[in-house]
Amino acid sequence: MELPQRFAEYEHPTWLTAVATALSYGLILAAMTVVLFVVPYLLFTQLG
Repeated sequence: MELPQRFAEYEHPTWLTAVATALSYGLILAAMTVVLFVVPYLLFTQLG
């Protein structure tokens, strides 16, 4: 993958791995927040 000149120093595969790991952790945390907090809140407000 060819990056622009200003990002040339980040072309090593380790940077891609680090960014992908951070994004996947963020997506997992967002999904867990929705499942653990938003869904129960919506259920209790609709049923209560």
